[in-house]
Amino acid sequence: MLRKLLRSGRKSAAKPCPMIPSGERVYAIGDVHGCVGQLQQLLSLIEADNAQRGAATTTIILLGDLVDRGPASAQVIEHLMALHSRVLNVRFLTGNHEEVFLHAIDGDEQALRMFCRIGGRETIMSYGLSGPDYERLDYTELAERLPNIVPATHVAFLRSFEDLITIGDYAFVHAGIRPTVALAEQKTSDLRWIRGSFLDHGGAYEKMIVHGHTIVPDVERKAGRIGIDTGAYAGGPLTALALEGEESWVLQAHA
Repeated sequence: MLRKLLRSGRKSAAKPCPMIPSGERVYAIGDVHGCVGQLQQLLSLIEADNAQRGAATTTIILLGDLVDRGPASAQVIEHLMALHSRVLNVRFLTGNHEEVFLHAIDGDEQALRMFCRIGGRETIMSYGLSGPDYERLDYTELAERLPNIVPATHVAFLRSFEDLITIGDYAFVHAGIRPTVALAEQKTSDLRWIRGSFLDHGGAYEKMIVHGHTIVPDVERKAGRIGIDTGAYAGGPLTALALEGEESWVLQAHA
């Protein structure tokens, strides 16, 4: 486990540092992808860090892609449901992997095929289906089995997620935004899936965008965005970006 402090440098008067409202503190967590051990470590780091910094209204935001690829998606969801039940200000964004998972549960066979290509096998097995059984089932049989092994409480929890959260001068999304479109007019598909035009855009936006979705070796700070998916499922750390006033710092849990 590693804790690292990064302070935002002051900019010119024309471009002030983005700010979180006074008395508030935010921890945004990048893509978990079934890495329940790192999630538990990171939440413990957040709890300790938050306690030592004094009183504030604290919000924890999960940026989406809780499921797929890593080994314990069901356990991640169960852990976060329990956290949500006892901690008031925990909010969740829908990632593209949650979107595909929910479509697969609804019986969309095309979505199920895609789900299985992007880490759904690991998710399905985390719900108790064995490897041999997974390999034995065809897509039609798997589509019939999936709604019976994923608890309805998990499905309802995933359906409750948001697509865009704004706090102060920051906007939190899963993937990014369309550069030429106002925040209030963004399409859900872009918020969950966009890459190229968003990542290649060199300028600022109406708010500082905090996002996951695209793996970076370390927290990536650009003029208008901060990327915090550091590839937990692929051996990287699970990252939280912490924000208070004009300050920002990073907490990371390593496998």
